[in-house]
Amino acid sequence: MSLVLHDTWSRSLRPFVPLRPGPVGLYCCGPTVYDHAHIGNLRTYVFEDLLRRVLEFGGHEVRHVVNITDVGHLVSDADEGEDKMEKGSRRAGESAWAIAERFTAAFRADWRALNLREPAEWPRATDHIPEQLAFIAELERKGFTYRTADGIYFDTSKQDDYGHLARLDKAGLRAGQRVAMGDKREATDFALWKFSPPGAQRQMEWDSPWGRGFPGWHIECSAMSARYLGPWFDIHCGGEDHIGVHHSNEIAQTQACHGTRLANFWLHGHFLTLDDDLKMSKSDGDFVRLQTLVDRGIDPLAYRYLCLGAHYRSSLRFNEAAIAGAQSALDRLRRAYAGWPEGGAADASFVARFRAEVEQDLNLPRGLAVLWELVRSDLPAPTRRATADVFEAVLGLGLAEWREEGDAVPEAIAALAQERLEARSAGDWARADRLREDLRAQGWQVEDGAAGPRLSRGRW
Repeated sequence: MSLVLHDTWSRSLRPFVPLRPGPVGLYCCGPTVYDHAHIGNLRTYVFEDLLRRVLEFGGHEVRHVVNITDVGHLVSDADEGEDKMEKGSRRAGESAWAIAERFTAAFRADWRALNLREPAEWPRATDHIPEQLAFIAELERKGFTYRTADGIYFDTSKQDDYGHLARLDKAGLRAGQRVAMGDKREATDFALWKFSPPGAQRQMEWDSPWGRGFPGWHIECSAMSARYLGPWFDIHCGGEDHIGVHHSNEIAQTQACHGTRLANFWLHGHFLTLDDDLKMSKSDGDFVRLQTLVDRGIDPLAYRYLCLGAHYRSSLRFNEAAIAGAQSALDRLRRAYAGWPEGGAADASFVARFRAEVEQDLNLPRGLAVLWELVRSDLPAPTRRATADVFEAVLGLGLAEWREEGDAVPEAIAALAQERLEARSAGDWARADRLREDLRAQGWQVEDGAAGPRLSRGRW
């Protein structure tokens, strides 16, 4: 069975066929490094890692590019407000260059913790200003730009199919005045180059043929993807929030400059949602990081497991019970795998079933179901291990690297556990419950059994 993917451009499932011999070109919109990534951001990168792994599972070599946005992303998609890097700099009391370095390093640490495969390139917007200037100059030469008081803008009226990716209603946007216009001619027009404010010096600004300033957010991806993958490559990915503005604008620029829609397939992951049905967002400064989970005793790979349990084109609900359940399931899987000796050969039937699921638009929830059937099967233990190893090329849960933690318990934790045991013996159930919560807050769980209480880590 061949790989089938859902293409946002066509709104349909399409068999994947590479555009040309050689590596598959895969471009994924990376982080804006003005703050830490939250777990909603990271869900998108897990989905993209699974896509890459499934491509490689099918025998394709992949040239994977993930950009770093360290300039040009304004706080409003309507080209209003300040650059997010400048805002982050002011909040942190550090230079924009310093916070870009710090949060890029933090993002890449999260990347490694989630066992995401390293891309071939990590291009930064600030390292590719010449490419962006050349791209804008070509758009100007072809008549797709105009100048306003605050920058150089792309004229979307020159394209009859602008916004096809998002199925935008340009007339409706104009009538509803849903975005601030400023000097823009159309609501959908967008900045290619923004001028530095008069009488002020930005931390990140460059000379250009149009005046000193900085690039708009969208131009970097069109310029850098063309630099590393060419102007017509296989797959472009991002979150569903990119469809309406960022990716629609990337396509418009590239159509105008190169005559292509940039990528043959456009794939988008859906949001992570919280119990209040709000999408995860960094804009209000109150969000859950991967380190937040680690601080509560959750293994980062338990979050990866949680992401595997929902299809990338469906919303994933995050709450305490969900992440605790993912940690528990991952622990059971690890212990089962650790008990299987090496030396077997993979079962062809199970491998074929797993392949059929993951190649059907990355159906990892069904792929996990096949894995659990394997765990419960009566196949010889070495066969189960060898088969799970094949699955692991896609799942990336690090089963072979996992080792059971030792029984050593810090003295302070042991003392709390002893206090709780004494409270229970005295019938002081309220105090015992409070002490259980104290242990839980420090990443330890107490399980009461006939042989006495047992302490374990790695729980919410």
